Amino acid sequence: MSAQKRLYALGRLKTGAMNKTESAYAEHLELRRRAGEVAWFKFEGIKLRLADNCFLTVDFAVMLADGRLELHDAKGSKAIFSDDAKVKMKTAAELYPFVFKVAFPQPKKLGGGWLVEEIGA
Repeated sequence: MSAQKRLYALGRLKTGAMNKTESAYAEHLELRRRAGEVAWFKFEGIKLRLADNCFLTVDFAVMLADGRLELHDAKGSKAIFSDDAKVKMKTAAELYPFVFKVAFPQPKKLGGGWLVEEIGA
């Protein structure tokens, strides 16, 4: 089995159910909310139409304290950020006036936390 296949979850979770990476990112967002950086966030709160029968549901809609709305996807590693997901995020960034970001957990040996990258149009 390839390393990439081992990184994927065994099947999809039910809509609204978080995997371990998403749960950890929700905890990170909650800490940012308590610190006053984030005003609000919602898991799978926004579904965007990209084309006929093509949608993107980003993991988290995040409203920053200044009112800006960002859409964040949490991935277990860069290796599982598939080409399909990248294309959908870039397409959404071209179509919608939101900031799109993808977050990857950093290994503890690198200090832990999250590496967050903006997806440009």
